[in-house]
Amino acid sequence: MAVPGRHAPAGAPEHLVRTELFAVDAYLRQFDGRVEEVDPAGHRVALSRTAFYPGGGGQPHDVGSLRWHDGSAAVTRVGRAGGRIWHLLDEHDPLPDPGTEVEGSLDWERRHLTMRTHTALHVLCGVIWADHGVAVTGGNMEPGKGRLDFPLPSMSAEFGRRVEQRVNEEIAAARQILVEFVGREVADEDHALIRTAANLIPREVDPLRVIDIVGLDKQADGGTHVLSTAEVGSVRVTGTESKGRGNKRVRLEVGPDLPVSG
Repeated sequence: MAVPGRHAPAGAPEHLVRTELFAVDAYLRQFDGRVEEVDPAGHRVALSRTAFYPGGGGQPHDVGSLRWHDGSAAVTRVGRAGGRIWHLLDEHDPLPDPGTEVEGSLDWERRHLTMRTHTALHVLCGVIWADHGVAVTGGNMEPGKGRLDFPLPSMSAEFGRRVEQRVNEEIAAARQILVEFVGREVADEDHALIRTAANLIPREVDPLRVIDIVGLDKQADGGTHVLSTAEVGSVRVTGTESKGRGNKRVRLEVGPDLPVSG
């Protein structure tokens, strides 16, 4: 077990430690890698390792840049395809050749805001579960704001105000956030993970990467998070909506940026 950005958690699969750096160190802003494959038609490259999050689970992909000995390019999109993480480069920028050593740099301001937002949504999950006993059924986010859906019987502006207060209380509690990798047999017996639909994750994903907001929320999750709820700063519930019977939506935004950790 480890915090996001200190060292690789015990039990982390070796291939993740070597290649998917975002999975074991959310605070890594720059990294070195090698171009393993170039797709000229898609104007994209696959690297030997990367700190760029490729998107997934509602969290958007990172952006940033790549530099090499005689060139540079903006990374405008990152995603998984065909078992690789591909970095789409700006169409006006050059493509590096296979085998080229590159330095990658994240747009850190955007990434850190995304991390704060993602953690805020997990806090919201924990609050709704603790207070109402229902699990999240869907959601999405972008840097600075997001929404989650819950099978609640009703929704109101007053409910939103109470949720906002509770979420900010949990953020102010400065709860530590841990990352661990849990084998499927163990995960299947963990009711905290089962209630967040870990059983819907394909069986071949073993072990599961788990984000634990200590004392509040524990979920199988592949995204990036801050070290403590305090780093989120504050949140504002910006909307509550009924999307039909048994499907209620809460929208939130995080407050102004705080000094960046890491």
